[in-house]
Parts: sequence; structure tokens; C-alpha cells
Amino acid sequence: MGLGAEGFLRNAWYVADWADAITDALTSLEILGTRVVLYRGVDGMPIALEDACPHRKLPLSMGRREGDSLVCGYHGLTFDRTGTCIAAPTQGSLPKACVRSYPLAERYGLVWIWMGDPAKADPAAIVDIPQWGSPDWGTNRGPVMHVDCHYLYVVDNLLDPTHVTWVHPGSFGDASCAAVPIETISAPEGVTAARWLLDTEPAPFYAKFLKFQGRADRYQHYEMRYPSNAVIKAVFVPAGTGGHGRPLHDEAFLMDSFNFLTPVNGKQTRYFWFQMRNFAPDDAAISAEFTADVKHAFEEDRVILNAVQIGMDTSPTPTIDLKNDLASFRFRQTLARMIAAEG
Repeated sequence: MGLGAEGFLRNAWYVADWADAITDALTSLEILGTRVVLYRGVDGMPIALEDACPHRKLPLSMGRREGDSLVCGYHGLTFDRTGTCIAAPTQGSLPKACVRSYPLAERYGLVWIWMGDPAKADPAAIVDIPQWGSPDWGTNRGPVMHVDCHYLYVVDNLLDPTHVTWVHPGSFGDASCAAVPIETISAPEGVTAARWLLDTEPAPFYAKFLKFQGRADRYQHYEMRYPSNAVIKAVFVPAGTGGHGRPLHDEAFLMDSFNFLTPVNGKQTRYFWFQMRNFAPDDAAISAEFTADVKHAFEEDRVILNAVQIGMDTSPTPTIDLKNDLASFRFRQTLARMIAAEG
């Protein structure tokens, strides 16, 4: 399957970084192929500017701060937090110069950036996580993962419940995951691939956290929202109590994994993630165990995805598609139309 969505959707919120990673220091990041410098103003609010002085494109991150303003390290052109040039020591008058500023929003411990039309940057469009902040849900998070592949190959992975059998046999997957059909659901906000696995042995990652003994009914919900945010839901209930339309068992295990992909460029992706669970909300040891186990599993994905990019770049033979590519195919089709509509 070819990429099917050239370029990037710009009128969308992407994760720039973890909120605690953005400080008074100047941090330069590449996002959607554009260099951006991020820092916190004297009021503590994050600021994002184009990381290139308009004179000779020296990165402003190589300059210095004066309050909320950035001074270019080449000839001293100074830009305020809106990107307007407010000082030019080598000139008799101010040049009509500016750098682009980017709307930001803080939510869920993350700083989100809008790379498109600022007038369309509505924070209400950021993914809604209703259980965030609930005392009944525990949360764990991991470090940002750097993947050396196009973000749409990561999307393929996050819309494919079948891969866990082969990529994660010791954690998320087991042999029972192999052949059960997948339901593909399209919606305005994205595409979901889901299925119930009935009367199965709990996968190793989950088994140690279940409140019940024995076999389980398992629900896999792999949801991808445009342009690159995934909500992966895992449900385990005692065997014989699961299935579509049935109420959740009192001992149900619920884990929602939130995965946010930020394209760096056409061959690199930054991957932010955290999980929320419906038990042990204040147990730091369980949170640490979740983080370590998920990080290990995601590293298995990263090895595969890095190799996929190399294979796509170097193999002269055509690719083929499988039935489990349907959700990703639908996602890419709609995303391509959204990108084309931006012009």
C-alpha cells in the first residue's frame, strides 16, 4: 500500500512536547518539516515561533532571550512573542520583518501546536479524554519515542489489531488473536478496527492485573483519529460475559492507551503516549510497571516500523495489501482528501 496521503494536514493539533519538557530554555524541534523554537514566556505560558531569522535563516534558537523576545545571533534582529520584529541594531529603521508564531494549548500534560491557519485553531478540537483527572483512573506515561519512519506506517500499525500475535507474543498478543475477523467502522473523526475475542487465554501483559481467574473475553478497539491520534482500548471480562451489546462485568479490566503521532518530516515521527486504567489509581508501583511493560512492547513496534521504512525505500518490487489493511486504507483515503482540500 502506497502512502496515499502526500504532505501533511496542517489545520490540526499535534503534540509539540510534554509540558514539563518546555522550559525557559530555547528548544528547537522539527514539526511537519518546519523548524520551530519553543520556550516559556516570563508569565509561564509556552511560546512557539518559526526557528529561522528572515535575514539569512539562522535559527533563532541559536540566539538568546530578552524577556519574551528572541535576539538573532547573527545581526541582532529581535522578535517578540508574536513574531514581530521590534529591534534591528544594524539598521536605521525597523525592517518589515516577522517570523511566524504558532498557536499552542496545554492539555493532558502535553503542549499542542497548530501548524495551519491560526484563525482555525480551536482548542476544543483537541481529543477529549473524559476520564482525565478522575480519582477512579490511574495514569502512566512514557518517554517520547522516536521512530525512523513515515507517520502513516505507524498509523498502519495502530489500526491493525492482528499484528500483536507476531510482534508482541510475550505481552499484548497470543495465538488466539490471529484469525478472528475485524470490524472496520468509519466515522467523521476517524476509523476504528475492533473485535471481540471470546473464551481466550489472557495475554501476558494483562493477565497479572485481572481481578478474575481463568479464561477471558477480550475486546480490542483500535481507533485512529485524523490526522494522527490513536485511542486503543483493551477490555477483559470473565469468559462468557463479553460481546457486543452486553453490559460490562463488575470485574472488567479497562485500559485506554492514548497515542499521539507528530510527523517530524517524511521519514521520522515522534510518538507520545500514556495509558489510563480503571484500577489502582494511586499505585505508583503499578504505574511504573505499566510504563516499563508498554515501553518494551512499543520498542518491538519501533524495530518493525524502522525496518518497514527501509524496506519501502529500497525494495524494487511492488507491495501487496491484506484484509487487515482495510481500516488503514479507509483512513488514508479520507486523510488524503482532507490534505488536498487545504490546497
